[in-house]
Amino acid sequence: MASHQLLVAPPKALLKPLSIPNRLLLGPGPSNLAPRVLAAGGLQMIGHMHKEMFQIMDEIKQGIQYVFQTENALTLAISGSGHCALEAHRTRLRHWGGGRSPLTLPLPPGAQVHPMIKDPGGHYTLQDVEEGLAQHKPVLLFLTQGESSSGVLQPLDGYGALCHRYKCLLLVDSVASLGGTPIYMDQQGIDVLYSGSQKVLNSPPGTSLISFSDKAKNKIYGRKTKPVSFYLDMKWLAGPSPLLSSRYHHTTPVISLYSLRESLALIAEQGLENSWRQHREATAYLHERLRGLGLQLFVKDPAIRLPTVTTVTAPAGYNWRDIVNYVMDHFDIEITGGLGPSVGKVLRIGLLGCNATQENVDRVIHALQEALQHCPRNKL
Repeated sequence: MASHQLLVAPPKALLKPLSIPNRLLLGPGPSNLAPRVLAAGGLQMIGHMHKEMFQIMDEIKQGIQYVFQTENALTLAISGSGHCALEAHRTRLRHWGGGRSPLTLPLPPGAQVHPMIKDPGGHYTLQDVEEGLAQHKPVLLFLTQGESSSGVLQPLDGYGALCHRYKCLLLVDSVASLGGTPIYMDQQGIDVLYSGSQKVLNSPPGTSLISFSDKAKNKIYGRKTKPVSFYLDMKWLAGPSPLLSSRYHHTTPVISLYSLRESLALIAEQGLENSWRQHREATAYLHERLRGLGLQLFVKDPAIRLPTVTTVTAPAGYNWRDIVNYVMDHFDIEITGGLGPSVGKVLRIGLLGCNATQENVDRVIHALQEALQHCPRNKL
């Protein structure tokens, strides 16, 4: 019998206690966990196929139906981030759209994408969309309600009806907006709606929310070819009854689902309209305080400013990284710079869920004021 020795020693870093800083997360997400959500993460594990887990998953489904404002039967939580929910639909449909879209993701054979492009700070009008629908005749239009890279709130009223007139389904990303601004999936004619757990819901990243209208469900169940992803195959994930399938597909993240359940319970207890009002009022206060510092809001039209993530025009003469780093290093507060086309143009401040308070606004404004006084500035 061969004799073997351990060649890799126990890592010294793992022999020390885990140390996590107490940090205020005021970027575009993830956000700080609500105390009740944090407590749920410390509960004991149960089996993912236990009847108690099925009950939790059914309660999650009801919570998603509430925050989405939908009666869709095919409504569920997926193991994975918001991008996982994005992947869940993109394997089966041809796309056309704008925002944080599936344009850069691998697509199934034969799929085509026709992008709509707007400069950061702009949104897509009904006229823009109708021109594209008439030209490209897509089967699916993709829109992002809350464009967190630019701080834009995309209007949704009328877009579902317009898509259906052109025999096109409407897919909406609400990752950065859900819970912070109104959305009415059924009334607005949205066919596929998805979101994430880590923003306004104040839950850990790793679970995502998704719902399909009957039209979208029929498209999925009527396809003649197998989807390219077994992991995200809706027929398997939903089973005979969404979220209550007795067939084994994968081991769900039980503890994360506890947290998601508590996140949805919190927003149900608060009430959607109260949550929307909380974000609207906290963000209005933030805008007022930012103007008091002489800073400018990046999105010029107040009607399309996202009430969860505010974009501030990067102050002239400063390196935006210096400001972000100063706020983090001296105050343990996270804010961020831009993303993609908004890099170098903006600072982003998120007021998400339990973080959307006047107290937190005052804290970040004080930190920004100090940063503007102490960071190097090019006066040329």
